[in-house]
Amino acid sequence: MYKLFVMLNIALFGPPGAGKGTQSEFLISKYNLFYISTGDLLRKEIAGKTRLGMEAQSSIASGGLVSDEIIVQIIEKTITDNPDSNGFLFDGFPRTYIQAYILEGLMLKLNTSLNCLISLTVPEEESVTRLLNRGKTSGRSDDNETVIRNRLKEYNEKTLPVLQFYRDKGIFEEVNGIDSIENVNLSITEIIQRELSKSLFNIVLFGYPGSGRGSQGKALAKEFGLEYVATGAMLGEEIASHSETGRKITELYENGQLVPDEIVVQLIEKKLADSKGVKGFIFKGFPRTLVQSYILDGLLKKYGSSISKIIEIEVPTLELISRLDERSKTTHCMPYDNSTAKIVKRLQEHETKTVPVIEKYNQLHGVIKINGQGTFGEVFMRISAAMESGVKNLR
Repeated sequence: MYKLFVMLNIALFGPPGAGKGTQSEFLISKYNLFYISTGDLLRKEIAGKTRLGMEAQSSIASGGLVSDEIIVQIIEKTITDNPDSNGFLFDGFPRTYIQAYILEGLMLKLNTSLNCLISLTVPEEESVTRLLNRGKTSGRSDDNETVIRNRLKEYNEKTLPVLQFYRDKGIFEEVNGIDSIENVNLSITEIIQRELSKSLFNIVLFGYPGSGRGSQGKALAKEFGLEYVATGAMLGEEIASHSETGRKITELYENGQLVPDEIVVQLIEKKLADSKGVKGFIFKGFPRTLVQSYILDGLLKKYGSSISKIIEIEVPTLELISRLDERSKTTHCMPYDNSTAKIVKRLQEHETKTVPVIEKYNQLHGVIKINGQGTFGEVFMRISAAMESGVKNLR
């Protein structure tokens, strides 16, 4: 069974002594996150005598602060150098309001986003007590009351605007930091599980008629625990249910008319609304046109989601015609299978209406091309591998 891992990006905040170090270890271990601490990254770059490290060392040696320009380059390099991580844990970054905008822009550039900022709240006197107690064993010269209170003052002055930035974005979460370590773990886990539940994995499966989209789509949905959305099947279900919409569809079919987008969109929206607790959707047969592609983008955005991956199954034209001709002799025969003229017309329709949609998505997201030749199992394995390896690019 293949597994889908949703990319998870978290910023962990809290005043000195709030327990960020303990909670960071828990998050890194539980969710396989890559830890990003600007201090650690700077020390690593300086020790490695990299270009960025030497620039940072020069700033420090002259008594200045390391510029945001250097920091953001180091963070970007760290993220791109660790593509196998399920996400990133930012400790103490962004420290300023300006850095919050920098991180926002960097996340957009890398086609991802910050899921949430979790702030561990601890009263000042509790922080002072904890750090003084730590000073008895740590040997750290900065664990004295004067330095501690200055650090807390600086944290509050610089951090409050950052916290407000993320409050305004609606991704700020607060956790009581004076609770037990176990209870803080539990509170953080609940927040993250809520975030993960929002991240649906949505696949659009393209391919010419005869490419195997339907059979592959159903098998992939079952394998990955996704909801299969096929417009043809949904229209058939409406007809079978004898609903008012079903009667309209029947009338359109009888008059040789296409089902308008208004009806198709209502059915898809109902499917999205009724599917609770699913990991995501596989769309087959929608979108067929550029208009429908914009509709799908809007529908998913309404539910706080987006397209994760676009996959196209490629099969040579002559083989498509051969497959459709063979299908016409079975119980799975479709209305356009029963003559060569109809098959060619359907393939031409896909060429003129749907290929531009694929080209649009290729420019925006990139389309994964899958060789559709071979046995069902061989094609299934190719698509499954592409879905599994690509899932970490989820926003």
